[in-house]
Amino acid sequence: MIREIVSTSSAPRAIGPYSQAVIVQGACSIYCSGQIPLDPETGELVGDGDVGKETHRVMQNLAGVLKAAGVSLDAVVKTTIYLTDLANFAAVNAVYATYFSSAAPARATVQVAALPRGAHVEIDAVAVAA
Repeated sequence: MIREIVSTSSAPRAIGPYSQAVIVQGACSIYCSGQIPLDPETGELVGDGDVGKETHRVMQNLAGVLKAAGVSLDAVVKTTIYLTDLANFAAVNAVYATYFSSAAPARATVQVAALPRGAHVEIDAVAVAA
């Protein structure tokens, strides 16, 4: 898989751990459903309202789905983060950044009225495999 990060001065530069765009050539797409912070063993919400802990669980859940598809978080080219309160953006962003050390995927973040099971964060992803 050839993955190329797009960065142009014709649009605002990325102001966080994401890329303006990602070009992928010769790849198979994997579309991951949104993950909320549910423990895969118990099915219970984790984090006790701590959005940082919730975000770690969400990212671990995404990593598990991607592993089952035969790739890792390194294959992610696009994510969408859904937050019930944009005031939590900095905390979510700090945790999210630890999962994408270089060549961060393109990303959108939106505030929503509510998420399933009372979660504060949900993240979906698009990944590619060669």
